[in-house]
Parts: sequence; structure tokens; C-alpha cells
Amino acid sequence: MDAPTPDGPPIRAMIAPVTPLQQNCTILWCARTNKAAVIDPGGEIPRILQAIAEQGLTLEKIWVTHGHLDHCGGAAALRDATGVPIEGPHPDDAFWIDDLEAAGARWGVPGSRTFQPDRWLADGDKVTLGETQFEVFHCPGHTPGHVVFFHREMRLAQVGDVLFQGSVGRTDFPRGSFPQLVESITTRLWPLGDDVRFVPGHGPMSTFGQERRTNPFVADAVLASGQLEPPPAAGPA
Repeated sequence: MDAPTPDGPPIRAMIAPVTPLQQNCTILWCARTNKAAVIDPGGEIPRILQAIAEQGLTLEKIWVTHGHLDHCGGAAALRDATGVPIEGPHPDDAFWIDDLEAAGARWGVPGSRTFQPDRWLADGDKVTLGETQFEVFHCPGHTPGHVVFFHREMRLAQVGDVLFQGSVGRTDFPRGSFPQLVESITTRLWPLGDDVRFVPGHGPMSTFGQERRTNPFVADAVLASGQLEPPPAAGPA
């Protein structure tokens, strides 16, 4: 696990890639209260619980960016083990969550279970963790109900599979849309600022500014050229 955020208030974070698909499950916590949230518990729940215990944290929330199994296949098991509520994604991803058990069989991720979130999220919502607050942005395109979590003071975003270092999420899944994904990125994420660092659903962290300069799918120069093409299909991301 890595600690991608600076020491000190208001939050700290650890990233734990889980499942054979190496999805970036993130443990975030309020530095003042040690209350923690797990974002996108795709699997390997005992390992996640061990990390929480080793840090002396108290789990308070489970947050889900979208309904794909590598991001939320373990959410039901984590809620069962801890009793904490699941918040997210947007209700337009309900059909993905309903398919979790079958998807787990298809992708070789046993134990994936369907669930009903304790709270569906919408654009403009706020979610709290200890004494901190995150803003919610609905960013469809990869899936119709994908949401992003943003901590304005720390300039940190959890973007799931909307955006990666050097790439963007697949849009060839049911109800995916590349034009909609580009719109989500350019109208919801870019205005937050080039200095914002983000944790993607897979791979290393980056900044919005870096992706605006170099991302072959949504860099400013690519958008200006009008020659937009979705990434090739490759795995679940």
C-alpha cells in the first residue's frame, strides 16, 4: 500500500490494488478523527480490514464510484463484516450492480455479490467522513451511473474508471458513451483545476493538468483537433 497524500490534515489515504484486475481500492481517513472510508472495495476484504486495523482506523463509510465488479464486488461482504453504510454510485448503475454475481463468474472474481446501496448519489451531493466533506460529481460515459469524489481542500479526486494516466475508461459496455465520457471529463473534471491530483481505478496517479497536456484521448490539443476516438477495448476498465 502507498500513501499518496501528504502527511497532516485533513485527510490521508492508502491505495491497495485488489482482485486479479488490480483495481485501486482506496482507504481514506480523516486525520483528526481516524474515521475511514473504503472507496471501491472490489474484493480481498480480509486484506482491506487488516490494513484498516493496522492503521488504528474506524471504518465509517463504503463509497462506490460505479457498478463494475472490480470496484464493488466486495461491497456487500465489507458491509456485512462492519455494519457501515454503502454510499454510491448513481442509480443509473443499478443494472450493473444487479449483474455482479454473474460478472464475477465471467471475470474470475469469486465472491462478488449484489447489494442495495444505503444511499444512491447524484451530481452535487456531499458525502462526509469524520470532520471532512467530499463533493460528488456524476460523470457518465464509462457507465451511466459513474460518480467521482472530490476533496476541494486537498485538491484530490477519486475518479474511478473515468480517467487514467494516459487513457480514459472503456465505453463499449452497455450504456457506455464516448462522447458522454469526454463531456464528463471536460465539463466536470477539468474546471476543478490543473493542480488536482487524482486516483484512477487502475494504474498510477496523475493530475488533471498532466492529462490535459498529454492524454491521447482528451488532451486539449486532441479536443481542438476534433479527431476524437475511444480507446481500444482491453479488459474491464
